[in-house]
Amino acid sequence: MVFWVPILSYAAVVLLAAVSFARAPAPRGPRLLARLLLRYVNLFPVGLVGLWAALGHIVFPARSAAAIGWAPSPFQTEVGTANLGIGMAGLVAAFYPNWGFRAAVAIMVAGFLGGAAVNHVAEIARTGNLAAGNAGPILYPDVLTPLLLVILLALTWRSDRSAVA
Repeated sequence: MVFWVPILSYAAVVLLAAVSFARAPAPRGPRLLARLLLRYVNLFPVGLVGLWAALGHIVFPARSAAAIGWAPSPFQTEVGTANLGIGMAGLVAAFYPNWGFRAAVAIMVAGFLGGAAVNHVAEIARTGNLAAGNAGPILYPDVLTPLLLVILLALTWRSDRSAVA
């Protein structure tokens, strides 16, 4: 069941961005859509999924390790607290529309989730570990989330940076 959380988080991004875009006053354009997507990616896949991952690694370490196909380890507390920080930063980035802060969150997410994605792929290649927490719906957001954040930040760079300056 662990795989449903990232899937539902991206479903929430698409649904809420579409509703917000449709309800926004005219003129609506691609920059507005990029801003809305950036807000909801920070809210759901970064913020809430980060908090969910923290809860799993800190409170349910044996269950989390089993879902990944690993043995429980004291390092899960460290991974959990890293997820806690990322989750909290994602929530702030969702509601504090400062381009520089959002860029800092994206860098942090790219380092952590991008590194996790590389580790998951290496684990798959080395051991054939296709556990739900190592491959599939857990692996894809580790690649997709940092990539989307970078693309959306690039699309909002001019308009949002000039608004801050």
